[in-house]
Amino acid sequence: MSLIHVKRLHNLTGHRDCIYTLQQADTPHRFFSAAGDGMIALWNLESPDEGELIASLPNSIYALHYHQPSGNLVVGHNYNGIHVLDWRNKKELGSLKMTDAAIFDIQSHGNRLFIGDKEGMITVIDFSSLTIIKRLKASEKSVRTIAVNELQRELAVGFSDNFIRVYDLESLEEKFVWEAHLNSVFTLRYSPDGHYLLSGSRDARLKTWDVKAGYVKAAEVVAHMHAINHLDFSPDSKHFVTCSMDKSIKVWSLDEMRLLKVIDKGRHAGHGTSVNKLLWTSHEEQLVSASDDKTISVWTIDFNQSLDH
Repeated sequence: MSLIHVKRLHNLTGHRDCIYTLQQADTPHRFFSAAGDGMIALWNLESPDEGELIASLPNSIYALHYHQPSGNLVVGHNYNGIHVLDWRNKKELGSLKMTDAAIFDIQSHGNRLFIGDKEGMITVIDFSSLTIIKRLKASEKSVRTIAVNELQRELAVGFSDNFIRVYDLESLEEKFVWEAHLNSVFTLRYSPDGHYLLSGSRDARLKTWDVKAGYVKAAEVVAHMHAINHLDFSPDSKHFVTCSMDKSIKVWSLDEMRLLKVIDKGRHAGHGTSVNKLLWTSHEEQLVSASDDKTISVWTIDFNQSLDH
């Protein structure tokens, strides 16, 4: 029945622990990975056989952020704050220990970094000086995920208290707050047009919220068997993918919120344990996935096939 053909192109190895995060680098064919082993690697999809070690830190890394204006990499080093790396020269430019907690997400807007940690704190940092602008303590539970909506000038934050809180991107005043899920909100992404906020949770549900209507719920799907860890959009903005603790990756139609394809170990030699992070690149539209099984897989998803093997 399916008209979608999925093929695993590469299985990348080198990390010695669970891989928690992926981050696009300066070009579509290059990306970073980081893991529980404290290692940060740079990969090239044009020659993916071997990753290049960028840095090795003492503690696990859950969050990486490529800061577009500076071209530098921001690393969330658990229990040690953040490090800014000149990754091309493998040199640290600065660090700031603003928390002793684990750091779950890092996003930016212009010269400001937004850091979310296990203690429920959102720390806003001036990137140039690495100084704290503001701390927002909205919950006693962890900040798990942060999303920036440039078009609506809003910042959405998902917490382990099951709530989503939306702030004004400039003033950081709270604009909306609601209990969005039955468990921790693990991933948030605004749709490419900025009209919707998609959320995935430990409750295995995927929900869509209408931004312009004040974040009323537009759709809800029981998307996975276990926690939804992450989601990402296709380069053409027509599709998105989710990944889960249930070891699968799922491909969806964005317009209809319809499931199109399941990628798993049995059918596609997928991951054997939790899939933690996804990166849908514009390099030949290849999809990258990272897992607790210490490997990174690279996939092609062809939506124009008449047969599926």
